[in-house]
Amino acid sequence: MCLIVTLVMLVLAIQSLLQGQYLAGVMQLIIALGFLALLIRNVIAVRNEKERCTTTGCGMTDWFTKLFKKREK
Repeated sequence: MCLIVTLVMLVLAIQSLLQGQYLAGVMQLIIALGFLALLIRNVIAVRNEKERCTTTGCGMTDWFTKLFKKREK
């Protein structure tokens, strides 16, 4: 799902920027980059899970992991 949203938003951002709608293009580009960051985080997390890595920093920096960490009540 993240891959599809990333590609769609990237295409929309490029089209908006080419048409001169810079504000819409930049916002769509920021959204696409956010979904790309989530996609990369998920790929790294799955890879670490398959390797049975027990620490939080396996392949990811701690600040990046804390940025997208789920909040527990």
